[in-house]
Amino acid sequence: MSLKPDFSLFAAQDKILGHGDFRYKVDMKWGNLDPEKFPVVNCHEMVMDRKGRMILLTDEPRNNVIIYDQSGKLLGTWTLGLKAAHGLTLVDEGDAEYLWIVDNGGRVVKTTLKGTVVSEVTNPIKAGIYEEGMRWTPTETAVAPNGDLYIADGYGSQFFLHYDSKGNFIRKFGGDGHGDAEFKTAHGITVDQRGGKEPTLICTSRGHNSFKRFSMDGKYLETIFLPGAFVCRPVIHGENLYAGVCWSRLKYLEQMDNSGFVTILDKNNQVVSNPGGTAPEYRNGELQLMVQSDPVFKHCHDVCIDQDDNIYVCQWNAGKTYPIKLIRV
Repeated sequence: MSLKPDFSLFAAQDKILGHGDFRYKVDMKWGNLDPEKFPVVNCHEMVMDRKGRMILLTDEPRNNVIIYDQSGKLLGTWTLGLKAAHGLTLVDEGDAEYLWIVDNGGRVVKTTLKGTVVSEVTNPIKAGIYEEGMRWTPTETAVAPNGDLYIADGYGSQFFLHYDSKGNFIRKFGGDGHGDAEFKTAHGITVDQRGGKEPTLICTSRGHNSFKRFSMDGKYLETIFLPGAFVCRPVIHGENLYAGVCWSRLKYLEQMDNSGFVTILDKNNQVVSNPGGTAPEYRNGELQLMVQSDPVFKHCHDVCIDQDDNIYVCQWNAGKTYPIKLIRV
């Protein structure tokens, strides 16, 4: 039994998506499992470990983590019993790899790849970082080269919280608003070291259709505006930045359901391909509106890129479907 959507009017399986050098064949069946044994609600995020295994995070408390090989074969599952597991970050500490898992219920936990909890971040309200009454609904983490931890409070108070490698709080930055250094849905964060440059932070402001770059100590540097694209977390692979677009602006420039696609930026943060979306167009140096062009995806929540530059797409609110694989051609 498959819970994949029926695109009877659209041969998604035979479609080539994308633009320029970034074009992909769609494998709609890649991640399909028996939903009675291995159900998912939302496939929120995915990472790849040293062995090339694809580790998927779901908010189905019976199996928060599903592990695949790259052919889509099931390798294993485990759970922390989280009902709102949302963010997944893999960190290689040399001796071993670990996962940071963020639950929208307020938990931020570090685990082994087998699901043993190693540590947990104290709720910032209890720690005195937030004042009483402030919302705490974290969505994502990122780990700096020196081991510092950054947490995105994307569904809460719109701050990014910065801790040192020992778990001591250092600072918070961002907050709700429309200023350059403020956020609307501070959904994701990653460390950008492309080109051998000093690391910086790329932070999502989904409501602003933007990524915002900050220094590692929380100073605003620039905005990467992606008109029409309600982007989720930024994912760095090689010299490129990839992201799932959860919604795009279709009719009347409003956020529309079932309008997602994937976007790919080059080393200069210029959009070079939109699998499932319209071709990127720049006029006088300004990126034009991007929207869904092919109804392959509903709400792209995350992407994971393998060693062959294939893309694995995780979706939110997509009929309890499993990840889709985009095979680079």
